[in-house]
Amino acid sequence: MVGLDADHEAWTAAQSATTAVVDGRDLDVAYYGAGRDNGGPPVVFLHGIPTWSFLWRGVAPAVAEERHVIAPDFPGYGNSQRTDDFDRSVRAQTSVLADIVAEADYDHVDLVAHDIGGGVALRYAAARPEHVRKLVLSNAACFDSWPVEYVNSLGVPGVVDGWDDEEFDEQLEFLFAEGAHGEADPAFVAGMKAPWKREGGRTALARAAVATNTNDTTCIDYGAVTADTLCLWGGDDVLQPVANAHRLADAIAGDCAVEPLSGAYHWVTHDRTEAYREALSGFLAN
Repeated sequence: MVGLDADHEAWTAAQSATTAVVDGRDLDVAYYGAGRDNGGPPVVFLHGIPTWSFLWRGVAPAVAEERHVIAPDFPGYGNSQRTDDFDRSVRAQTSVLADIVAEADYDHVDLVAHDIGGGVALRYAAARPEHVRKLVLSNAACFDSWPVEYVNSLGVPGVVDGWDDEEFDEQLEFLFAEGAHGEADPAFVAGMKAPWKREGGRTALARAAVATNTNDTTCIDYGAVTADTLCLWGGDDVLQPVANAHRLADAIAGDCAVEPLSGAYHWVTHDRTEAYREALSGFLAN
């Protein structure tokens, strides 16, 4: 596929496979694994919709120089199972995260999460506060701040399937290129689009979209989250504005700092990669 670069090839080559259980079903989960065990907990990176673990390509490898890193593709996304017969909700993906952490066999983890991955991380941290040491939330789905109208519309029956190949590509281009602050990196856009353009990708995108449900985050007991937390946010995001980060800081029981990154929309790891990487590394190291 034109536009895919060496980073995409290396990322996919570094992925391994595991199994997670959702509603009693075994699902195949692909994950990026790298780094070394230095005695500290692993850092688990969680993507959102409509991305996959490749979202962390500019961040996770640097963290892996010091820590064990795990970045799964949620079922329904990326290179994980994408059949049309299982739950893709934030609630279900939290079960996937629990199985991945259990397999890693650590007492604690650090979670770094974007978009609906933030909702997953918050649900996990509220239910298992003793297992989460540090929590980084970036433009996270929280409270009643989602679903986003455009993404939600993709789940309406027939919408995605009604596009021809050119229209589908244009819609994906809109999601990733137009969502960047300034000119988007073509390799980022191509890498994000790639899984959806494979066979079954249209249906998988529609099913992921229809699974966005605000009930999965309005029911969280935010006061039960005791992890040391950083809201590392794209400061110019209109989909999940920085006001939500301050709302989280007021609600979370643990220490919670808000660090907006100017010049970044929703794809903060793309728009301000170096600044994001530096802030994250400093927070994890401390």
